[in-house]
Amino acid sequence: MENVCNECECERECGCECECNEPVCMNACILRVCCCELLVCDLCTSQEVLVHTPEACCFCVGEHICIEYSGAMTRSVPPQIHAKCIKRLNNGGNNGCCCCC
Repeated sequence: MENVCNECECERECGCECECNEPVCMNACILRVCCCELLVCDLCTSQEVLVHTPEACCFCVGEHICIEYSGAMTRSVPPQIHAKCIKRLNNGGNNGCCCCC
């Protein structure tokens, strides 16, 4: 599986993560909760994304969250990311999240 960085749009044939220094944030709505993963809808692009996180079971379907990740996203369907940090958003707003979509 090949990774692509959404922040700088670099691609690596080996599938390694990009060396970007800046984390990327995504505002999303949770569509499905499974053990160690969340299926979310990116509120900026309306794209479904699979988020790998050991804290998945702490969240509920319908919650709005801000996901911080490295910027690397697989080209699978749905695309996949590994969350560094996930914060709940109040009332679907950005609530101080670093993502300003």
